[in-house]
Amino acid sequence: METNAGNGKEAGVVEHYKRASAEETRPTSAQDGKGTHGAPVVAGGNGIDDAGPSVEEIDNSRRGWFAYFKTRDFYIVLVLGQILALCLTSTNTFSSLLVSEGTSIPAFQSLFNYILLNLIYTPYTIYRYKPRGYLNLLLKDGWKYIILSFLDVEGNYFTVLAYRYTTILSAQLINFFAIVTVVVISFVFLKVRYHITQIAGILICIGGVGILIASDHITGASSGEGISKGNQVKGDLFALLGAACYGVSNVAEEFLVSKRPLYEVVGQLGFWGMIWIGAQAAIFDRPSFRTASWTPKVGGYLTGFTLILSLFYSLAPVMFRLSSAAFFNISLLTGNFWGVCIGVKVFGLSVHWMYPIAFVCIVGGLVVYFVGKKVLGEARKPWLGRNQEKGVVGVGTARRRVVRGDTVV
Repeated sequence: METNAGNGKEAGVVEHYKRASAEETRPTSAQDGKGTHGAPVVAGGNGIDDAGPSVEEIDNSRRGWFAYFKTRDFYIVLVLGQILALCLTSTNTFSSLLVSEGTSIPAFQSLFNYILLNLIYTPYTIYRYKPRGYLNLLLKDGWKYIILSFLDVEGNYFTVLAYRYTTILSAQLINFFAIVTVVVISFVFLKVRYHITQIAGILICIGGVGILIASDHITGASSGEGISKGNQVKGDLFALLGAACYGVSNVAEEFLVSKRPLYEVVGQLGFWGMIWIGAQAAIFDRPSFRTASWTPKVGGYLTGFTLILSLFYSLAPVMFRLSSAAFFNISLLTGNFWGVCIGVKVFGLSVHWMYPIAFVCIVGGLVVYFVGKKVLGEARKPWLGRNQEKGVVGVGTARRRVVRGDTVV
């Protein structure tokens, strides 16, 4: 632990904090009385004056049902959601290409993503907190990230596993359970209260996916020929478990990134996820690893999969800050549409006439979701206090608007 935190040093750190261009946080020592590792500075909460109006004043600066639509944040959130959906669809495409080359190693191929996240974010976390502060982070809050990374890894693993045993139609229907899980957990534990238009938006998005599923059923794309009843039950249970893990991990990550620096959360997710997925790959992927085809083309697919998935993991926390885990999940529902668009070029698929209708329906639901929201939308988190005083000042947070004015980054 640091033993000196004098006034001169404190003033210097605060000045550095004000100049920071990324996460507006700084490490603190034990003598700060705020913890034993790099706790974020909360503007207005640790002697730093707010540079602008209160969160309440900003949120009420515009009135009406369409107040949020008049902000830049709405369009950022809408576009960011589709970028994330495209990223997820791209990783699924690379996974399909790997399978077509005779390489099916779901746990092992995800390992590189966690390694890359760890290499990018952990060194910066150590730089910000210093080695002793980083060690204190592991000792004090490591258990939170161990649980988060476990849920994330298992959500990925069981969802991929489900498609081996059940039909695409069944797995898609059960994946809606992730949205239900997010809404229920957010309502019960985080005290989130959903407006009628948000519920309507979610239902409209689900209706859009229903059109996609109906299209797949009509064209036979979701047929389950050759799948036994016993295997389908097993696959459905895997899909249900994967959806539940996804839902819980999304809510947990939204909570953590609202209170902690982004680089800390993503770095810890990469660090512990690397350990979890590495152990899992060593146990379950060994037979597939031996029979896998290792060619330059496979190496290229693995590289593409890793880079895009790491981009997805880097952008998702910003989405959680600007909106919520619920909106994050319904934004990803357009992934099926983007998947077919990519498949037309890569796999020679054809677009059924119902797909564009479904896409418009889902996007319409995303817009309806924000009807009636105020200027800050869902960036204002109910668990952070009336003026977001319990939150971090970082990219995408409502608290950043207080300190730095009308800015997202």
